[in-house]
Amino acid sequence: MPTPLVPRLNGVVETVLYVDDLARAVAFYRDVLGLTTIAGDDTRFQVFDTGASRVLLLFKRGSTLEPTPVPGGIIPPHDGSGPGHVGLAIAHGDYDAWLGRLRACAVAIESETNWPRGGRSLYFRDPDGHLLELVTPGIWSVY
Repeated sequence: MPTPLVPRLNGVVETVLYVDDLARAVAFYRDVLGLTTIAGDDTRFQVFDTGASRVLLLFKRGSTLEPTPVPGGIIPPHDGSGPGHVGLAIAHGDYDAWLGRLRACAVAIESETNWPRGGRSLYFRDPDGHLLELVTPGIWSVY
């Protein structure tokens, strides 16, 4: 029997980071990065709009180890440990403004990279040690 064709994927909808202090993490993503919360609670998780119909979920580490009933189904258990990495898209023209914003918020810049395709990356850490990257177009053949 022939293998069926692979249906098209349309992008990553959700990115998840697990944090030790949810309130501290929410404050960082809201106040430093300017993300807007669109769902969540004060003890288990928060959801941020990251644009282009994509979201960033912050879960309190250990709070998702049991199945979670939701209207219409169940979310299976999941969790993570150690520092993760998320790259957030920015425009070329906003790179210097972001650099200034992070410095003004006392966020240590860990690295800056100029990519062969013309993209630039700005690396820094959130309060839980996750590596965040603000990245302009020109790092991948698709971005």
